[in-house]
Amino acid sequence: MRAKEAGKRGFWLRQLHTWHWISAAISLAGMLMFAVTGITLNHAASLPSNPSKHEQHAALPAGLLPVLEAMADSGTDPAPPELARWVEETFAINVSSLPAEAAPDEIFVAIPMPGGEGALVIDRADANATYTVTKRGWLAYFNDLHKGRNAGVAWSWFIDCMAVSCVVFTLTGFALLWMHGRTRPLTWPLTGLSLLAPILIALLFVHG
Repeated sequence: MRAKEAGKRGFWLRQLHTWHWISAAISLAGMLMFAVTGITLNHAASLPSNPSKHEQHAALPAGLLPVLEAMADSGTDPAPPELARWVEETFAINVSSLPAEAAPDEIFVAIPMPGGEGALVIDRADANATYTVTKRGWLAYFNDLHKGRNAGVAWSWFIDCMAVSCVVFTLTGFALLWMHGRTRPLTWPLTGLSLLAPILIALLFVHG
């Protein structure tokens, strides 16, 4: 009976260790990045920021003038395909699915991006386009990646996969603590502290 229990315990220990190290390996770089950017986000107001601005200018070709003139004087429909294609070829940005805020004097398209923002302005009177990019530095870039701000679908999937991997890592770690707890007296006091600390801090010091 003892041999059977020992064999069962050994099986589960091997399984837990396997899933624990696999999830740790998968989430290592991402967990480190999210931990560091958690600190930088928490102290964002006290960290230096040196925004930089870059502008590009281009005149619309004559063939696109009728397209520009045909656009409405109001609304937020995306730019016509011909105009969007020229913008991508000229400025290397894709605006085909972004709202284009139309006005009688200009077309304005906001270009979301992590760590900054872009803006495309097309002057309807002289058919000139100006693309402006404002970047707030690498720190802001990684902080926005932490939040998933304007980082795209692929990064959103990466965050979800990272979260699943971290859940597996945490739960298998807890199960290993459970199985080794009898021989390590500090296991449950430390585990209890890790559970109680955020709850007590939130109840006592965080007021909504």
